[in-house]
Parts: sequence; structure tokens; C-alpha cells
Amino acid sequence: MSVEHIYQLIAIVIYIIGMLLIGWYAYRRTANLTDYMLGGRSLGPAVTALSAGAADMSGWLLMGLPGAIYTAGLVEGWIAIGLTTGAYLNWLYVAPRLRVYTQVSNDSITIPSYLENRLKDNSRILRIASGLIILVFFTFYVSSGMVAGGVFFESSFGLSYHTGLLVVSIVVIAYTLFGGFLAVSYTDFVQGLIMFLALILVPIFGVFLTGGVSETADTIREVDPTLLSLVSGASFLGVISALAWGLGYFGQPHIIVRFMAIKSVKETKQARRIGIGWMMLSLVGATLTALIGIAYFHQNPTEILTDSEAVFIELGQIIFHPFIAGIILAAVLAAIMSTISSQLIVTSSALIEDLYKAVINSEASDKRYVFLGRMSVLFVSIVALIFAWGKTNTILKLVSFAWAGFGASFGPIILLTLYWRKITSIGALSGMVVGAITVLIWGNSPLTETLYEIIPGFILNLIVTVIVSNLTYKKNDEIESEFKETERLLQKERS
Repeated sequence: MSVEHIYQLIAIVIYIIGMLLIGWYAYRRTANLTDYMLGGRSLGPAVTALSAGAADMSGWLLMGLPGAIYTAGLVEGWIAIGLTTGAYLNWLYVAPRLRVYTQVSNDSITIPSYLENRLKDNSRILRIASGLIILVFFTFYVSSGMVAGGVFFESSFGLSYHTGLLVVSIVVIAYTLFGGFLAVSYTDFVQGLIMFLALILVPIFGVFLTGGVSETADTIREVDPTLLSLVSGASFLGVISALAWGLGYFGQPHIIVRFMAIKSVKETKQARRIGIGWMMLSLVGATLTALIGIAYFHQNPTEILTDSEAVFIELGQIIFHPFIAGIILAAVLAAIMSTISSQLIVTSSALIEDLYKAVINSEASDKRYVFLGRMSVLFVSIVALIFAWGKTNTILKLVSFAWAGFGASFGPIILLTLYWRKITSIGALSGMVVGAITVLIWGNSPLTETLYEIIPGFILNLIVTVIVSNLTYKKNDEIESEFKETERLLQKERS
């Protein structure tokens, strides 16, 4: 191993030890199932905002997006625009209301339990269906993170893809399994800071390598002038599909669970400002990194970039001293691990809180539920690892499919439960199933090349839910009371 790699490895080891220590600290603070699954609803605005952002962006931010822009140009930036808009609306309209409603409605600690309690579904079918959807789509999502981990170590240290896959998986499983939601949130907060700093530093220093802003832009035009255009080569449906990524935010369990865990509604406003500011700067940094990469590798034809999704990693190694480059590498690892851990804890909660506890055994002790939660983290990780072993898809494809699955299954339902009194459990279940099936069929057909599957899935879910709810609606005094109480508490918190 070269001296450069040793420096980089030292930085990575320091980072990994830091994550494990946070996991140990959170383990000491985890006493019951609510602590393990939701951190006791104790998160502050900064931790909520950055942990939500880090959980959201994943390896896609530092690898998938720069890789797409490096290959196709700014036309891929429509996804970033759609995401920023969707995230802002999610913070504005979902975060405060969901924080209050989940507490009013029987102190729900998961999305499936919230839907059951909110709609007074005594059949448990809605909760089971929600839990199963989370299991299916998060398996793909976790796999995308593991694929990113394998690519990371392959590109950075010349290790085999499978070795990298195992290293990332073992570390993230360890701190998630023991520390639960608090470990995930605190590590995500630290990881969000590391990602932010890296995404600012790489383009700032990288532009000097390519001769400044003007020279960089001229070089990109030499390669292909359309790379700097948001519209060149874009179709109307292509732009709509990219913007539609923003619809996904309303239904992402690993993101909106942060809204349920924040200390109070008042703090959601500050969290929104922190979160959106972090997101905008990070996305700009990722975009500029890709553009600088185009210019740099054109100006230096002897240096060949074999994998476009590794452009951020390669530039970091070229620009900085090996130890600083190691910190840059840690940022990539942070992006990957933050999302995997968030998804694992939500999947664990679906298995234990929404399937095992709700259907099989509701009388076990909290200690047993926490133990089973940890075992479910291990089980889901192994299944996702098997899917990731073959590395058959790009990171962006895996993420886009899972993102659409959640957005189309849960997005319309979450919005309607928060703002419409007349939604019924049968309506919600019908719409949710239609949304999930639409994504599964559309996403595995040639139609996905024309229109992103989240659009038909979201629309059909919304239509079916509204129609079936209107047909099956019966006034429920308990639902009416909770709806009014939520409105009252929101006004009280905001005043």
C-alpha cells in the first residue's frame, strides 16, 4: 500500500471509530422501544435537519448526481431542482402537522402505526400492508447504499468491490443495530457536516486546477457546449420526470420519521431553514464538482476516469494532501452510511412495531422488542447484501426505483391524512396498493424510459384514494376530535 493510501486509510479509520463511539453512546441512552425507534422525540432542530438531509441524499449526492452530470451535463440538474422544491414543501406542509398528529393519534412512532391510528383501522390490514411496502422498497434502497460502498472502496483503495461492500455493511450494521434511532440521528448529523464541508471544498479548490471559472467553462464547451445547458437534449417528459423526484419526499419513511422525532413544532421552522440551506449548497457543490471534473479530465487526457460516478472521489484525491483526501473520502462513506442506517432503523421498526408486535405478539417486554429490532436490522442487511453482491444496476437506478415506490405508495396518503378529514382506511389501503403496483409494473417496463414511474403511481394513488374514501366515508367522532385537536395544538404552538 502506498504512503498516500496509508494517510487516507488513517482518516477513514478515525471516521469509522467516531461513528462506532456515537453508536455506543446512543446504546447507553436506549432504554425502551420508543427510544430505539424514535429517540424519545428529543431531537433538536439542527440534528433533525442535518440528519434528515444526510439520510435523504446518500451516496447519490456525492456519486450518483455528479456521475450523471459528468456524463450528460446540466440537463441532469432538473432532478436537483425538483428535489429542493419537494424538500422545502415537505418541511413546510408535512413536518409541523405530522409532528403533532402522530402524538395526538395514540403517540404513533412509525408511519404504518400512524396510518392505523389516524384512520382507526381495527383490521390491522393497512398497517401490515404499509409494513410490507417498507420492507420491499427499503431492501432495494439499502442495496443501493451497499453498492455505493463497494464502488467507493474499489475506486479509492483498489480493493475488490465485494471487500468494500462487506466493510461498509459491517460498520453500519454495528452502530445501527446497537444504538438505534439516536445513533442513526447523531451519526447522520456528523456525517451531514462532513458531506457539506467536502462538497464546498472540492469545487472551490478544484476550479484553480482547471484555470479558473472562465477557463473551466471554455474547456467544457470544447468537450460539448450542450453540457452547460439545462434544456439541450431535454424532452418535456424528461424534465417533468426529473422534477417529479420532488413528489417523493412526502412518502419517504426514513425522512419524515425525523419530523415525528423533533422536540416541538416551533423548532420545525428553524430546522427547515437549516435543512434547505444545507441541501441547496450541497447540491450546488455536487453539480460544480461534476463540471470541474469534465474540464479537468479533458485538460489532462493521460488521467482517465473509468467510472463517472467516482468523479468526486478522484478529484478529491488529485486536489488535496492524502490525509485531507482521506477526509473527502470519509464524506463519501458518510453519505453512504447515513442513508443505509436510516433505512435499516425504519425497516426494523416496520418488522417489529408494525408486523410482529401488531400481528403476532403485543404482550412481550420492551427488552424483547428492542432485541428483535436489532435482529431485524441484521436480517434486512443480509438480504440487501445479497441483492447488492452482483452490482447489476447503477446507484441512481436503484435509488430512483425505491424513491418512486415510497413516493407513490405513501406520499398521497400522508398528505390526505394530514389535511382531509374524509379519507378512510379502505381508501388509503386501495390507493397505497395501486401506487405500489403501478411503480413495480411501470418501473420494470420500457415506459420508465419515457416517464418516471412516480408520476403515474402518485396520480393513480391520489385518484383511487379520493374516490374510494368518498364511497366508504362514515363520520367518526374520534377522528373528528383528533383532527380538531391537531389544529388547536398547531395554532397554539405557532402563536
